[in-house]
Amino acid sequence: MRILVVEDDALLGDAIQAGLKQSGYAVDWMRDGVTADQALSTEAYAAVVLDLGLPRLDGLEVLRRLRSRNAPIPVLILTARDTVNDRIKGLDAGADDYLLKPFDMGELAARLRALIRRSSGKAELLLQVGGVQLDHAAHRVIYREQTVDLSPKEFAVLHALMLDAGKVLSRSRIEEQLYAWGEEVESNAVEVHIHHLRRKLFPELIATIRGVGYLIQSDKES
Repeated sequence: MRILVVEDDALLGDAIQAGLKQSGYAVDWMRDGVTADQALSTEAYAAVVLDLGLPRLDGLEVLRRLRSRNAPIPVLILTARDTVNDRIKGLDAGADDYLLKPFDMGELAARLRALIRRSSGKAELLLQVGGVQLDHAAHRVIYREQTVDLSPKEFAVLHALMLDAGKVLSRSRIEEQLYAWGEEVESNAVEVHIHHLRRKLFPELIATIRGVGYLIQSDKES
């Protein structure tokens, strides 16, 4: 999953980026509101962590512009503005959650997982498709009552496909969720990850839709 972090404090932004990467996310970090607005206009993100006191364009205005484009991306406001009125403004502008600084990195990651689940229409903590269980919080995959050892990128590909089970995801869409700006993407990276997942789990789990992308059939449709 690809996350946009918008934070102008260098130390805090670096810490958030590092912490979310450890949780398995690809992270783009923007330090001002104008750059963030441009990124949100052109890139696909699973969620946004948004500071309010930003240079060049205030965080609330970034949020209002995002919602004016009818973008459904879940947004978590992360700010030191702690009055009730501030929280009301943020939520009314279209925020999905609100976390005050200082904060615990584990809580931030948990809130993001909850936002992404809800935005994908998945209320349950475990994703289960075709006998495969994926626990995003524990970063664990279980198949036939055995834990399956996956690389971070393999886990991310499987998570993306299971989260949208029943939908075809193109290679470019999967790449968008795997890699942040500046990360080198090998031309056949997705195909290699898919191959490894089929070998470690079972070949029929992931179908190739030629010329379109990849699909994990939902249990309801199988």
